Amino acid sequence: MTNWIREMLSRHGQRVIIRAKDRDTETRAFIQPVTERQEREPDGMTELGMLDGRLWLYLGRNAVDPADRIFWNEMEFKVRSSRPYYMGETMLYWWASLERAKEAAE
Repeated sequence: MTNWIREMLSRHGQRVIIRAKDRDTETRAFIQPVTERQEREPDGMTELGMLDGRLWLYLGRNAVDPADRIFWNEMEFKVRSSRPYYMGETMLYWWASLERAKEAAE
């Protein structure tokens, strides 16, 4: 199962950079908008423009933590929450909820 996931990420995953406290890691992962909000209009107006309230999904083999940042497609994301998924004793992938970093509350 882990080989299948590695192969899928290798062939179809997006190139991302995970910025942890002490290092940057370039890898492949799936980054997608969460569709629960039905692709509605951005959530609000600020002095700097419209805020996009959509959340994003990270699926990858590399661990990510709430203090980490993920860079993809000229966008920066802040990890809101994350956790690994296992099959038995084998870690299959990491799941994380992301938000655009410029809109994340610091």
